[in-house]
Amino acid sequence: MTLASNSTIFKMDLGPLNPVWAELILGLVLFGLTFLILAKGILPKIRRTLDEREDAIDGGTERADDLRSEATQIREQYEAELADARHEAARIRSKAVEEGSVAIAAARAEGNAEREAILAAGAEKIAAERAAAERELTADVDAWAHALAARIVGEPVGADRA
Repeated sequence: MTLASNSTIFKMDLGPLNPVWAELILGLVLFGLTFLILAKGILPKIRRTLDEREDAIDGGTERADDLRSEATQIREQYEAELADARHEAARIRSKAVEEGSVAIAAARAEGNAEREAILAAGAEKIAAERAAAERELTADVDAWAHALAARIVGEPVGADRA
């Protein structure tokens, strides 16, 4: 058998499609060599790259989900603290309004008491001054009445006669 000639592998005549043994063996060897190079060298690198990409995508999604859940927890905590702060502010406002009302009532009562004291003192002072003015005027009116009557009658009247 010659290497370059067409040998019959199959019992029937396929014409130019009959393979040559040497070419068939060389093709199988080259296929095996190419398969080994791809299987041992290139495909693991491709697989590793694909796995890394998949891990990055899945890991990124998982990290995004973790961050989203953490953000949700932080937002809920913030909202709870905000609600507590609003409640505390409302309580402080209510307490301040109550204290203000008490302070206003106390100031009003104190002012009324002072006003009543001032009015009472003024009324007493006015009464005392009125009484003093009446005593003075009574004495003067008596003297003026006697003097006027004496002028009208032409002779001394009352105590002036003696």
